[in-house]
Amino acid sequence: MLPRPRRSLADARVLHHREQGGSWPMLLWRPGSDRRMISSALLGGGLGRRGWILNAQVPPGYARLDAERHLAELAARAGAEGPGVGLMTAARILDRCFAADEGAEALVTAGIGVRGWAAAPGAGSSEPLPAGTINILVSLPVALSDAALVNAVATATEAKVQALRDAGVDASGTPTDAVCVAAALPPPGRPAAVEPFAGPRSPWGARLARAVHRATLLACTRAAAADG
Repeated sequence: MLPRPRRSLADARVLHHREQGGSWPMLLWRPGSDRRMISSALLGGGLGRRGWILNAQVPPGYARLDAERHLAELAARAGAEGPGVGLMTAARILDRCFAADEGAEALVTAGIGVRGWAAAPGAGSSEPLPAGTINILVSLPVALSDAALVNAVATATEAKVQALRDAGVDASGTPTDAVCVAAALPPPGRPAAVEPFAGPRSPWGARLARAVHRATLLACTRAAAADG
């Protein structure tokens, strides 16, 4: 049986849901077959085999304490079946920015009204934080080892910070940024076909970094102009 064609992040569907009396957009990406994903997302976070990614916009002041269950409900209503990844943001989903570099793809939504530096003083907060959020979705057509998947998250984060600097934003991110990297499943019986590295100077890490940088720079430039 031939594998189903891989679908680009650029083809993520725009759907809508109701919340607090309004209609809000959300993006649903189904890659065509399961992928190995690593994510910091509320729903389906961690490392595992996943079949879809949902990035849902919620209204400013969103205060529900069951966000994980809410995302699962939204995904089910959208027809997403099986395990997947669900992210949430108050940023404008329709202003999403896509970039690709030699097979590596990035799709970014950005809200930077609440931002700062990671190593700021203070004890931190255990309470829900404002949902501004830079959400970064990455798709790679190759299989990555567990360590390379972790490395890919670090590389995407470095590229995000570089993009913020290049956009003139005095911050390393927002308090609620999230990332999801989707890689191909390892070929059965072919361990040598799994990429062991995804740092910024590795072949696929470099492509990932450039795609994330371009998409994040455009998204954050747009967000800064809207805030200004």
